[in-house]
Amino acid sequence: MAKAPASKAKKTKAAPAKKAKAAPAKKAKAAPARKAKAAPARKTAAKTAARPATKRYTATPAGSSDRQHLITQIQKGTGCSTKAATDTLNDVIATVTASLKKNQKVQLTGFGTFAVSKRSARKARNPATGESIRVKASKSVRFRPGQTLKRSI
Repeated sequence: MAKAPASKAKKTKAAPAKKAKAAPAKKAKAAPARKAKAAPARKTAAKTAARPATKRYTATPAGSSDRQHLITQIQKGTGCSTKAATDTLNDVIATVTASLKKNQKVQLTGFGTFAVSKRSARKARNPATGESIRVKASKSVRFRPGQTLKRSI
């Protein structure tokens, strides 16, 4: 009876060696499957080549003015002069400001919405002295980013 368990042990030791030999054979079979998967990728590459290339925009470099960077980007994108690009940016900012002064919201689809937020008068406490202070009513500008802007970040 002692011989029977020993023979079972030999069979179990030999079995993993056979599995190890079988594994490289599976890898060889997997290589043609990868080639088959690569063919659809070429089709999608052909589809993306048919689409017009999207513009790549550069972030504002460190140490420079955002306003000047925007003027440069307008100039490069339209091919206009620096003065024309400056006037364009100034007009856009002035239009947004004028609309907000009239309590209108300005919605730039894909970018976001500028809106006026009203704060009512309230009482607050001076943290240094603890006395009550009256804070006047005020207005401020709020910005809500659009879906395209949210996704890009």
